[in-house]
Amino acid sequence: MSAAATARPTAAGLIELVLDPGSFVGWDEPILPFGSAAYRAELEAARAATGLDEAVVTGEGRVGGHRVAVVVGEFRFLGGSIGVAAAARVTAAIARATRERLPVLAAPVSGGTRMQEGTVAFVQMATITAAVVEHREAGLPYLVYLRHPTTGGVFASWGSLGHVTVAEPGALIGFLGPRVYEALHGEAFPSGVQLAENLYAHGLVDAALAPGRLRGLAIDVLDAWQARADGAAAGPRPPAELGEEDDWATVARSREAGRPGLRSVLRRATGRAVPLSGSGRGETDPNLTLAIARFGGRGVVVLGQDRRSQLPGRELGPGALRVAARGFRLAAELRLPLVTVIDTSGAALSREAEEGGLAGEIARCLAALLTIPVPTVSVILGQGTGGGALALLPADRIIAAEHAWLSPLPPEGASAIVHRDVDHAPQLARAQRIGARHLLEDGIVDAIVPEGEDPAGEVVQAIARALDEVAASDPVARLARRRHRFAGLTPVFSAPEPSAIREDCP
Repeated sequence: MSAAATARPTAAGLIELVLDPGSFVGWDEPILPFGSAAYRAELEAARAATGLDEAVVTGEGRVGGHRVAVVVGEFRFLGGSIGVAAAARVTAAIARATRERLPVLAAPVSGGTRMQEGTVAFVQMATITAAVVEHREAGLPYLVYLRHPTTGGVFASWGSLGHVTVAEPGALIGFLGPRVYEALHGEAFPSGVQLAENLYAHGLVDAALAPGRLRGLAIDVLDAWQARADGAAAGPRPPAELGEEDDWATVARSREAGRPGLRSVLRRATGRAVPLSGSGRGETDPNLTLAIARFGGRGVVVLGQDRRSQLPGRELGPGALRVAARGFRLAAELRLPLVTVIDTSGAALSREAEEGGLAGEIARCLAALLTIPVPTVSVILGQGTGGGALALLPADRIIAAEHAWLSPLPPEGASAIVHRDVDHAPQLARAQRIGARHLLEDGIVDAIVPEGEDPAGEVVQAIARALDEVAASDPVARLARRRHRFAGLTPVFSAPEPSAIREDCP
């Protein structure tokens, strides 16, 4: 047995690692005898070997002071397989957690359905899934820790429904067990595909995390969730004096290499951010950051564009917007306010983006932001180019950093359309009124954040104040205002005139 295997905790060991000392209280009822004499003998042998009566242990405890329900698998008990009795235990625990308004920490480890019980055990995965769905619909966190191994129906049901899902390093995690594949196809399944680290690389889990670090992650997530309605306690700020700067100079400032980006904002926010990875559906994109964080003490979901990762050839693609869709679902289910941060040179212009449905993903992001029921704040932090920026724009409050801008194309692209060169970019930037001051005058943004000695800190405070204002408003009226906030806006033209633009277009 490898050192990694010996370090993997049992169900009891994991509970001891994660929960506050002495806080665990078991929920398990005795299991009645079931099945044939041969099967009962297998169960008795498993009980004698493990000291447990089934392949799952359920109960409650506290983690960092937060009361939680736990559902933990035990692989030593018939390979952690799930039969009717084990499924009933899991379902009952999740249902109780829902009734008592408790988050659930699920830690499956299983070879899948218990073959000795056949189809009747197999369909119990749907029953467990129904309990998880009801739990999530109640606005309660469902956190999953996938352990070695987790395969089959367990992975394809309650192992894949976490709001946050992390996996044990080196764990075998997959739908089809490799032994079954080899028996059916006569060859070994490709190595490395079903490893936790590969799932992380493909955006299927949020991290490969050692058991000893699970407690800290759970505390961070639950701290933010518990603080979802807390006030930011940031007092009102008088309007700031902003210096004069034209829109082309704003564009130049937004592109400076040392300018603070999303990472700086998250570092300045109160409390530790919990980064999440990927769409959960096999995609990840470094251009979009998804995290659970706190601003001024209030827990939020953050969706932001990281300017440092947007390199030539690696622009924001449809996969990034499917990561955003996961963030929308997360905020809605956990009743957490949503903060979107815009700082992009534009969405990808490529065959892959077109075939991947980029336009449709932008449309779906817009629809989601216009209908999501939680309070929303959008921040234009720097560059705001094209559909990639628009996809994160609609919100109850839209604020812009002093040297931020928003435009359908970068000024160079607009110049290429109107004048067939890029030399007129400064003129087009001014004519299109893309800078923060003009966005405020035209009613597109609600406030401008001055960029003083601590621009990231100023943005954090502005977000906290905006969240306070939005959270205090009537939800029905708030949603109606958000949907109709851009209706009736009238363009203001400086130069060139609209007719000239039409004549010069190809």
